[in-house]
Parts: sequence; structure tokens; C-alpha cells
Amino acid sequence: MNPVVGIILFLILFAIIMVTVSFGSRFVEMRSKRQVATMLNPEEDLGDMDMGVTSVLLEHEQKQGFENLLERTGLVGGVQNLLQQAGLAWPASHLILAVSGGAFAGALAGVYLQPLGFQFISAIGFAMLLGGLPIMYVQFKRNKRMAAFEEQLPEALDFLARSMRAGHAFSIGLEMLGTESPDPMGQEFRALFAEQNLGAPLEVALRNFARRVPILDVQLFISSVLLQRQTGGNLGEVLTRLAFLIRERFRLRGQVKAASAHGRMTSVVLTLLPIVMIFALQFVAPGYLQSLAEDPDGKWMIVGAIIAQIMGYYIMRKITNIKV
Repeated sequence: MNPVVGIILFLILFAIIMVTVSFGSRFVEMRSKRQVATMLNPEEDLGDMDMGVTSVLLEHEQKQGFENLLERTGLVGGVQNLLQQAGLAWPASHLILAVSGGAFAGALAGVYLQPLGFQFISAIGFAMLLGGLPIMYVQFKRNKRMAAFEEQLPEALDFLARSMRAGHAFSIGLEMLGTESPDPMGQEFRALFAEQNLGAPLEVALRNFARRVPILDVQLFISSVLLQRQTGGNLGEVLTRLAFLIRERFRLRGQVKAASAHGRMTSVVLTLLPIVMIFALQFVAPGYLQSLAEDPDGKWMIVGAIIAQIMGYYIMRKITNIKV
């Protein structure tokens, strides 16, 4: 086997396992966020409402046979939420087709090329890699959009508080905020105001808003508004204090990132060091790794080393990734 091909195969296997671990970690993190959002939701008495059909902004177009089939599987709702959170105007069926097509092409490539030495493992690994690329892109866009929204939220809350102190109603403040704010903040608040203005109750509109922007600060904002409607009080003062709290949390998060920068850099260096050593060994001893890859037991040793390396990287990231 050519040494360059061996290096490429090693990097492909490393990327496949990294993608798998990343998706698993993201799934666990999303579950914990949903639990926190449930605890922060004060209007549990509205739980019997089906929020998927109460939004007055949704327009149900004529669906074709394939889209109707996907609708019955229950995949469309979750995929459409993910696309909506990412700010992408794609039909859910297009993303599902892209993932399915990528997985099928990856499986065929794995069966034909067998880069990992085993036909079944190569097919599964390449299917996961190519099928996961569209989801990784959507997830990247979603994380970028949520980060931008979270950064703009304190200023938006201050804007609402100033608007209410000036004598405007809460709904008028939402309209002005959607008009004056840049996207994605303006886009989401325009949708919130339009949904309420078209007749949806405020609780329903806020729930749909939380579904479109599933971050902790939005849950705090919604809880503050709904509690003020139930118990009374100065909502402008509450929003001002909430904006201050969010800014303080950002400041604390920056301090934590600065304190943990050494650990995060160490995890990156220790993860990249074996890859650098592989390239170095190809120049120093070209046949060393080739003989190991050709040996039946050596293949399993390489797979075990890659899995152990990724587990170590994952553990180090969990230690240094401190949630604030």
C-alpha cells in the first residue's frame, strides 16, 4: 500500500469517528437543554395545546407523494425545526434526500474501495461521513445564528424596557424591535409580532418563539413576560435586570474561556500530535507503518489506537468545556 494512501485512509477513519462522537455529544447536550427549558417554562397548563397547529404563520402547501410519506414517518417536524433554527428556507424533504443520497453514495464507495480493510466497516463509515455532511452544515449555520441572536439579545431587552418606560405597549415594543434590529434578532421578533398581531395568544406566540430560538436566555425572557402577566409588576425593570444578568453571564463566560484556554489548547495538541507523527514517520521510516497496516492484527491495533485517541480528546474537551 502506498504510504500516502495509508495516511489518507487514517485521516478518513479519524474523521468518521470524530463525527460520530460529535453527534453523540450534541444529542446529550440537547437533551440537557430541553430539561432546563422545561423547568423554566411557567405555563405548563397550556401543555395540552398542539403548538404545531396553532402557529398562524405556517402555510401548508400542496405536498407530493414523497413528502406525504415523510410526514407520516414523523421526521419532517424535527428536521423543519432544525432548518428554521438555522435560518435556511429549505424544505425538510430536501435535507432528508441529501442525507440519504450522501449515505448511499458513501456506502457504495466504501464497498468498492474498502479503505478501512473491512467491507462492512468501510461501507458504514463512509455512509456516516458523507450522509452527515449536510447535517453538519445545517448544524454549523444553526450554531452561528443562535450565537448571533444571543449576542444581540441584551440590547434588544434594553430596547423593549426603554420602549415600555416611554409609554408604549409591549406589542408595540415588539413591532419596533423587529423593525429596527438587524437579523437574526429582527427576523425573529418580526415573526413574533406578526403571529400575535394575526390573532394568536401571546402565550402561544412566545412558545413558538422559544421553539424557533431554543436558547436559555430566550427561556428567561419568556418566563419573565409570562410571570409578569400573571402576577403584575414593572416589566421594564425586569427586562433591564435580565439584560444586565445576561451581560454578566457573557463576562463570566469570557473569563472561564480565558482560564480554560490552556486545557483546550492541550487537548488539540495531543490530538494532532499522532497525525503529525504519522507524516514524520513516512519520511524517517517509510515501511514502518505500512507493515503494521498490512498485518491483520495491526489493523485492529490501528483502529484501537484511533478510538483511544478520540476518547481521550472527548474526555479532555468535556473537562475544559465549562458551561456558564
